[in-house]
Order: sequence, then C-alpha cells, then structure tokens
Amino acid sequence: MRKIVLFCAAGMSTSLLVTNMQKAAGDMGYETDIAAHPISEASMYGPEADIILLGPQVRFELKKIQAQFPDKKVESIDMRAYGMMDGKTVIEHVKKTLGD
Repeated sequence: MRKIVLFCAAGMSTSLLVTNMQKAAGDMGYETDIAAHPISEASMYGPEADIILLGPQVRFELKKIQAQFPDKKVESIDMRAYGMMDGKTVIEHVKKTLGD
C-alpha cells in the first residue's frame, strides 16, 4: 500500500483529482491511500507519505518541501494532468517515480 499525499493551497481543489486517482489506482489494482491537504499542514501529513505531490498553485514550494522531507519523493503535479483532473496519468507518474 502506497501513501500518496497531495498538497495544494487550501486542500480542496485537489479533491476531485484524488477521487480520480483512487479510481485509476483501483482499476490498475494498485493499492493506495491518497489524501489531499493544504500546504500549511505539510509538517503534519508529509512524514507519513511515500510520495508528496504538489498542486500547480503551490509548486513554488517544491524546494522548501524537498528540503523539509529529504527522504521522500516530492514532485509537482503536471499542470496538464491537474487541469484535466487526469487521475490515471498522475497514478502512472507515481508508479514510475516510486519504481512500482
């Protein structure tokens, strides 16, 4: 089971993407626990993640979050995939990044 944590500005704009990611992961038989939170809660939810994904609106925080969690994979979500709410593309990227 992979723990995927998404951070965005307020934690709400990614809820549809999370739903689409959960469906895509289920369709692939990829066991995940996916949650979205505001970037202000990174210190609370980042430590439990296998991978941290940042929404495009907070991608400027990438280096800060990478420094905060040097032992974690931290990525910015592709703007096109985010805009299209393409959960399948995001899950495929997660799998590739984690080597699954």
